[in-house]
Amino acid sequence: MNAELIVSVSGIRDTTRDAAIEFAAEMDRRDVRLSLLVAPRLKGKYRLVDDPATQAWLRGRRARGDAIVLHGYDQAATKRRRAEFATLPKHEAKLRLTAADRVLEQVELRTRLFAAPRWDASAGAVAALPETGFRVALGLTSILDLERNTAQKARVYGIGEGFRAEPWWCRALVMGAARTARRGGVLRLAISAAQLQRSGPRQAMLDAVDLALFHGAASEVYRWEPFDLVRAA
Repeated sequence: MNAELIVSVSGIRDTTRDAAIEFAAEMDRRDVRLSLLVAPRLKGKYRLVDDPATQAWLRGRRARGDAIVLHGYDQAATKRRRAEFATLPKHEAKLRLTAADRVLEQVELRTRLFAAPRWDASAGAVAALPETGFRVALGLTSILDLERNTAQKARVYGIGEGFRAEPWWCRALVMGAARTARRGGVLRLAISAAQLQRSGPRQAMLDAVDLALFHGAASEVYRWEPFDLVRAA
C-alpha cells in the first residue's frame, strides 16, 4: 500500500509570505498540495485581518486545492514557551476558538480543521472543538475525526514551530520520512514558513518530499470525509 503524503506550512504572515510562495511553487512542480496552517494573530502584533495580500494568497491556494487549517488564535497572548492551547480549560478554549473562527469567516478562510500550535491541545480544548463546529483535530501523533470519534495514528515530522531545525535533526527527518513512505500509511511533514527562509531546513523538506514521492507516496491534504449518504430502501 502506497503512503499518503501530507505537507503543511505554518506561521504564514507578511514577513514569511514570500518564502511560503516559493515553497508552494516547488510543491506545484511536484503536484503536491499543501495544508496551510493559519492563525489570526501572531507575535509582533501581526493581525491577519490587516494583511490583505496574505489573505488573497491563501484564498487563491485553497481554490487550487490546498487546505486551510486553523492554527490557534493568539499565540502572542500566551505565556512564554507555552503552546497556546496546551493547558486551556474547555471554556477558555471555546472562547478562543469562537473568536478565531469569526476572524477566518471574515476573511473568507473559514475551515473545520484545527491544529493547535505545536500540535499540543489539552483535553479541554479537544472537547471544545465539536461545540464550535470543528470536525478534525490534528495532534502530534494522530488525526482525530471528532464526528466519528476515531483516531488515525500518524506522527508529524517537523522543522520549526516546536521542532528542532539543526542539521542533524533535518537529516533525521529526511531518513524518517523515507522509512515511513516505504512502509505505507500516512506521512505528515510540517515546516514553519520562517524556517523556509533558511536554505538547510528548506532543502531538507524538499528532500523528504522527493523521497516520499520516489517511494510512491500520493499527495493529500488534511480534510474531513463526509458520511456516506444513506439511501432509502
